[in-house]
Amino acid sequence: MSRRWIQNPNRCADEYLDGIEDFIEFARRHNPGATRIRCPCRRCNNTLFESIETVGFHLVRNGMIETYSIWNLHGEQVDHASSSNVPRVDNVEPIVDPNDQVMGIIHDAFPFASTNINQEGEDDVPTPIDSAEFEQYEKLLKNANQELYPGCESFSVLTAIVELMHEKIKYRMSNLCFDYFLGVFKRMLPTDNCLPKDHKHAQKVLHGLGLGYEKIHACKNNCMLFYKEHETLDTCPICNESRFKMTSQNRTTKIPQKVMRYLPLKPRLQRLYMSMHTATDMRWHKEKRVDDDVMRHPADGEAWKEFDRTFPEFADDPRNVRLGLATDGFNPYGVLNPHHSTWPIFAFPYNLPPWKCMKKEYMMMTVLITEDPGRSIDVYLRPLVDELKDLWTNGVRTYDKSTGRMFTLRAAVMWTVNDFPAYAMVSGWSTKGYMACPVCKEDVTSGWHAGKVCYLGHRRWLPWDHEWREKDKEFDGNTERRLRPREWSGDEILEQLNRLDFAPFGKTVSRTRPSTHLNWTHKPMFFELPYWSKLKLRHNLDVMHVEKNVFDTLVGTILDIEGKTKDTIKARLDLERMGIRRGLWMNRDSDKARRDLAFFSMKPNDKEEFLKFVSSVKFPDGYASNIARCVNVDGGKFTGLKSHDCHVFMQRLLPVGIRHLLPEDVVKPIMLLSRFFSQLTAKTLRRTDMFQLRHDIVQVLCKFEMIFPPAFFTSMIHVMVHLPEEALLAGPVNYHWMYPIERLLGELKKSVRNRAKPEGSIIEAWVQYESLTFCGINDPSLLLPHFWFAPPQSYLSPPSPPSSLSVRTSATSLPSPPLPPFRRRPPAASPPPCFGLSRIFVADFSLLRPPFRTPEMSDLIRRGRSMTTAPSSDPPAQSASAATAPAMLDHVVVSPGASQAPASSSSSVAQPPSARRRHRPIDTIDTTSTDGAGASGSQPGITTLLYC
Repeated sequence: MSRRWIQNPNRCADEYLDGIEDFIEFARRHNPGATRIRCPCRRCNNTLFESIETVGFHLVRNGMIETYSIWNLHGEQVDHASSSNVPRVDNVEPIVDPNDQVMGIIHDAFPFASTNINQEGEDDVPTPIDSAEFEQYEKLLKNANQELYPGCESFSVLTAIVELMHEKIKYRMSNLCFDYFLGVFKRMLPTDNCLPKDHKHAQKVLHGLGLGYEKIHACKNNCMLFYKEHETLDTCPICNESRFKMTSQNRTTKIPQKVMRYLPLKPRLQRLYMSMHTATDMRWHKEKRVDDDVMRHPADGEAWKEFDRTFPEFADDPRNVRLGLATDGFNPYGVLNPHHSTWPIFAFPYNLPPWKCMKKEYMMMTVLITEDPGRSIDVYLRPLVDELKDLWTNGVRTYDKSTGRMFTLRAAVMWTVNDFPAYAMVSGWSTKGYMACPVCKEDVTSGWHAGKVCYLGHRRWLPWDHEWREKDKEFDGNTERRLRPREWSGDEILEQLNRLDFAPFGKTVSRTRPSTHLNWTHKPMFFELPYWSKLKLRHNLDVMHVEKNVFDTLVGTILDIEGKTKDTIKARLDLERMGIRRGLWMNRDSDKARRDLAFFSMKPNDKEEFLKFVSSVKFPDGYASNIARCVNVDGGKFTGLKSHDCHVFMQRLLPVGIRHLLPEDVVKPIMLLSRFFSQLTAKTLRRTDMFQLRHDIVQVLCKFEMIFPPAFFTSMIHVMVHLPEEALLAGPVNYHWMYPIERLLGELKKSVRNRAKPEGSIIEAWVQYESLTFCGINDPSLLLPHFWFAPPQSYLSPPSPPSSLSVRTSATSLPSPPLPPFRRRPPAASPPPCFGLSRIFVADFSLLRPPFRTPEMSDLIRRGRSMTTAPSSDPPAQSASAATAPAMLDHVVVSPGASQAPASSSSSVAQPPSARRRHRPIDTIDTTSTDGAGASGSQPGITTLLYC
């Protein structure tokens, strides 16, 4: 029986739907009497048991696992002797033995131990491991084969420890709590059990599955690392500071002044190919990615494609890894010690598909710095850069589990992801002063306004013959004749860096006149990467922080919040000095100057109305936090807004709340700005849309220059002009912004147990998490619920023409992938799980096909129509073309129709309290159905579906 239908990306095709029917029939035949079977969809991944009807629905909605061509978990027996094309697998019962799963994990972690050493000369077999690794392998193998207690067949020592440690990480149990429960379990088991007695001994057993780290001593003044050629020194050769602290003479061990933790990158990249699950996904960007006008992945960006054109030998092997680097600081003490800062550096592979890329499970911590390094971050980056150089030049021999062969793994860093202050630390370009823009560099238009540096001159991006170039009083008092700033190439930046001499502590000494060094503060360590000179390493502008800063500036100004508004007395005096916008000058009367409320700021009554509107808004669970708690109506301001709150506020609430409270000339550009961020942060982008956004943001900034004073235009306002270009180069912004990094930093902060040594607690918890994550990748039943995500349909195939199911997104809903087409629906007794409250769709009943019709849905529609008609009226006749509801219906809200007869509207039946919803319907659609045999008429009744 051919099972090629599993690979069919079109889940609406008859071949795919017939294949699902064959699978359901196969599962019923091989599991007689079973009401629940394993679900092989991409979301459940054969780890969850569902009813047979729900499994069929999941396979249509999510698709079947592409590698599950042998249905051994559903009773299929494989004859190894008669089939040479089928990969060899063991006959497994529907319930898999956890001990066999742990044994598979060990063989994946040590693929070299199970091969023949005599075959080491061949390329398709791995080379033998060294004695230390083989010793770890033997210890793990012993614990995996040892029974938890005599006669126990369900758990071995290693299996029990993996399960218990996984629950410890999942529920954030402290070591003391874990020791207590471990002691209780040990007393419950027979006396001759082999369960470890505490957390320390359990960690020793799992040590072989984890990837360790090394401690590197650093100078107290961040001058250098005691690393490689300086490893044996006891004093810093630059500042003569001692390497160790002064301790008593009786102490045998020396305590270093400062320690950096380094986690080697090579073994962590090799581990991605030790599992069948990730080894296949690491080639997704080349083998399964759809190449069209839509950008869904960083591989669709111009920077990735230019890298492939520049280094074709690197691009020929899709297993070579493209990396992104991110760093940021956080305070592990909270308010207890506001001066301490911990700086981890993460690497994440971009080879993975979109539903796995940028997830916590695949992020790799490479460096953990004890305090804010400032300009000396390059000192701590040296081990990482040395390893990256070796990965690019020589590579590392790696075993690919999916092919069973060895290959040379190479890696390259595509770009870094940082906020604006960390951007200056990593790139070496100062983000302060008159040349703060890292894209425009010395060609930026900046000036001193209202006591700070501001950035104007956005008319330079307009066409040469645009009428706004000739206006002067509406802008800064001058006409604009300049062209847009030129782009800097890698060779030009290299030439600038070669002109400079950099002192050890980040001080710059120029060989020529001071203006030649521009805004460079130190020579970046990434400059030493071999491919830097050919293809400039990009440092992305973080859209998350840009959007938040723009929101704070804009809302603080239009609400005239003290301390946040840019319309200050200095700004008004600056307008007088420039001789522009006389209506905003200070009002002088009898030797007193008064700042009147500007036309772009809300009046007190309007401000109160706006704040009350924001405090009354309620979002579905999971869409946003409770923004109402951040509103201070009496104080007239916002407090405690997080970055995601500003993200939702900027794109959803702001254009709705100000539309009738401010002049139209002010509201329109703000709405355009809100739409700009909404389209820019979508999960999928079109190049044509990005070109249009590049034009729109210039228009918005020019309109802002005609409305707000020059003090409004901070560096964050200016860099918006570069964001569309960044998206064209690097792809969708959700792959290069700080949201996933900030969430991960929050997880690290919770892992601090010993406040005297927070970095030690963080690194130990991370290494333990890495070992359990590796177990989860091999055995998904050990994973946390959010580890595996089903690939959306929009990532698997190009956009298809509209089918008979018409779904349109509401104006107030989040952008999300379209619902997959489907044909069958499970019985009402087993309703499918909800899609999540962040997705709200409105579906038109009249466009659904007859196969959707079910007696339950017909009765539901009949009851809904009876609410909008007279009680004495008969229900409409049912026909094959009547509208029915889709299978994933979760909530139905029935509202009165727009085209009701007067008699019906006068005797309408009120909706019962039990049918009321907490949220109001977002939109309504008129539906027209065919009544009777050929007689058409408009049925009174509008049905709105909210997929929540």
